[in-house]
Amino acid sequence: MPLLTKLQTARGPRWAIDGRLLAEDFQLGRLLNLPAADMWNCLDSAAGGEAPRGTPLAPVETTSEVWAAGVTYLRSRVAREAESTVKDVYAKVYEAERPELFFKAPGWRVAGHGMPIRIRRDSRWNVPEPELTLVVNARGEIVGFCAGNDVSSRDIEGANPLYLPQAKVYNGSCALGPGIILCGAENLRDLPIDLVVQRAGQSVFSGATRTAQLKRPLQELVDYLRLELDFPHGVFLMTGTGIVPPDDFSLVLGDRVRITIGELTLENEVGP
Repeated sequence: MPLLTKLQTARGPRWAIDGRLLAEDFQLGRLLNLPAADMWNCLDSAAGGEAPRGTPLAPVETTSEVWAAGVTYLRSRVAREAESTVKDVYAKVYEAERPELFFKAPGWRVAGHGMPIRIRRDSRWNVPEPELTLVVNARGEIVGFCAGNDVSSRDIEGANPLYLPQAKVYNGSCALGPGIILCGAENLRDLPIDLVVQRAGQSVFSGATRTAQLKRPLQELVDYLRLELDFPHGVFLMTGTGIVPPDDFSLVLGDRVRITIGELTLENEVGP
């Protein structure tokens, strides 16, 4: 399956497909405006020479939007019930017809592989949330995925579900990468998801799940997101987490978070 990446080169940000540079004027948003059947021809015609070495960037553009779904795994429901003062809210969301959906980040605020993530200074309980992140075109077709980290402040959301935006949306709370594997939804039904958090070179938490444990079909999440929203440049949709650290765990400055989903590994350090 093709891998679409973005690099910071001496001549500025450049997109590449399987290590081959794409045209300088290539835009992800323009690609995602095409039907899935036409995307591959567009990429083949735009590919050029070998990509130079460069710093990995988040595989997004400034105009990209990242949205997220919550309470899509049973483990997530149980954990959010435990942290919340209004426990039945999450049970109802898990069983409801309509999923929980919320805006996570504009493209310019997204960290890429190797870039720092952050935890809120006004929170005492912060966790990484490894999430399969769908890449969806303007027509609502799932055309790929990347690894995502929906960094969250559990104590803020637990105090009141209406504080969700503050718990989820802040500088350094969203990381995507290291690139986009282009594929259809049929390739995403049972991907392994692994999380490792290292502190001072030692593993302090690890966990694993599979996308087969998702309660809702991926296309259902996409369809609900698009009910009353247009995405002419496509959209990224984080699909929830099935890995939740124990209550006595919280990220600290200097922790390294490694998320592997399928063949993609996203690694970030918690920065100031």
